[in-house]
Amino acid sequence: MSTTALPDQGRPSAEVLAELQRFGVDDPRYKEGRLWSLVYYLDEDHAGFQAQAYEAYSSANGLNPTAFKSLKRFESEIIAGVADMLHGSPDVCGVVTSGGTESCLLAVKTYRDLARSRGVTRPEMVLPPTAHVAWFKASEYFGVKVRLLPLDGKLRADATRLPRLLNRNTVMVLGSAPEYPHGSIDPIEELGAVAARHGVPLHVDACVGGFILPFMEMNGHPLPLWDYRVPGVTSISADIHKYGFAAKGASTITYRNLDYLRHQMFVYEDWPGGVFASPALLGTRPGGAYAAAWAAMQHFGKSGYRDLARRTMQAFDAIRRGIEGMPALHILGEPSGPLLGYGSRDPDVNIFAVGDQMDARGWNINRLQRPDGLHAMITAGHLAVVDDYLRDLQDAVAAVKADPALARSGSAATYGLMSHVPLRGMVRSKVLDLFAQMYRAGGQGVDLHAAPAAADGLGSRGNALVQRLAQWYVQRRQRRQGRR
Repeated sequence: MSTTALPDQGRPSAEVLAELQRFGVDDPRYKEGRLWSLVYYLDEDHAGFQAQAYEAYSSANGLNPTAFKSLKRFESEIIAGVADMLHGSPDVCGVVTSGGTESCLLAVKTYRDLARSRGVTRPEMVLPPTAHVAWFKASEYFGVKVRLLPLDGKLRADATRLPRLLNRNTVMVLGSAPEYPHGSIDPIEELGAVAARHGVPLHVDACVGGFILPFMEMNGHPLPLWDYRVPGVTSISADIHKYGFAAKGASTITYRNLDYLRHQMFVYEDWPGGVFASPALLGTRPGGAYAAAWAAMQHFGKSGYRDLARRTMQAFDAIRRGIEGMPALHILGEPSGPLLGYGSRDPDVNIFAVGDQMDARGWNINRLQRPDGLHAMITAGHLAVVDDYLRDLQDAVAAVKADPALARSGSAATYGLMSHVPLRGMVRSKVLDLFAQMYRAGGQGVDLHAAPAAADGLGSRGNALVQRLAQWYVQRRQRRQGRR
């Protein structure tokens, strides 16, 4: 029976559930610690606990906070707990969102509208290049121009260069704690001092770090100040479904006081369906996510999160030491944990080819660019696989060094080409074309790892992205050489 369309006749629930399980046969092996992003998994007991909490309120809707009072209580207690965790005053306020992207979008919308109320018509925001892509999405969605703040030698936002980027159109400044690519914490105290002096809001993106950095600090891990203890910080985003180990999707955005939050809210008073008010982007807000997030925070408490942070940092420190002990590799930036990026210092070791070799050994490895590197978001669950990971990484480096041709095949060709093609608008156009095809009815996925070796190193098996970019780039180079 085909399941690509709505069936004429319904199917037994047991049959549907069985097929549902089969759909996941090619998904990453995250339960075995083989995935280094996207999923935050502890064990089946915790997954079952979260499923029960979610199911208990799976039909509840947070659209109207006066209807499901239970959900509003969950949200209020979650925000109070987050405010305490981030050293906020009793004035700190906020909402639960569907994820980090929504939290980031809301901050941009809020500060744009706050600036509008003060007469700003051409809004701009200052972001470091390492800001999460959600901030660039928010720029496109809400018409807020991005001004990029250069990085310092440790791949952190360079606060000394911030003043010259600020002007009357600046609606906000962003710092990350930590930033995703390299795990470095931006100098929030320095950014905050500049922002406060110029009367500009400073948002801290702690979507990754919000539910682990406070507990690392409680465990005695030295960290720079980055939360509401910094006077210039006006808002913070923190995901519960990352290191808070709640079911997806649950994040938070909090503000120093209601004077900021009120600009996030939407009210429409003339709708025939009644006066409508919404505190965030979503209308319907799934009650199961609220219940599961509240349940996770209640289950772990500060002591449980401190233990998770301790185990996470054990894994992080071991992986960092292992990578630093490999002469061909080096750590990118100055990661504080719990994530890091690393690149190659050996010209005979292509880091993307190393990633291919790791993939072939059963790991799911993320790639970085500018600079080229590989990435690991480390959790307590990875403590059990650290030795296996480092052993396979050592073998992968040796394999690439022994056969430099590996850099011209597989995803090494794909990522290497996309990372270094100089006209980024062409890369964007080609990726957009191919990505859009995935969303046709019945559309198929795109495998960037499916390009085998070929005579010129850029052949592919159905990898249209590589073919198109390679053809365009080679032709462009030939034309330029012909003019010389």
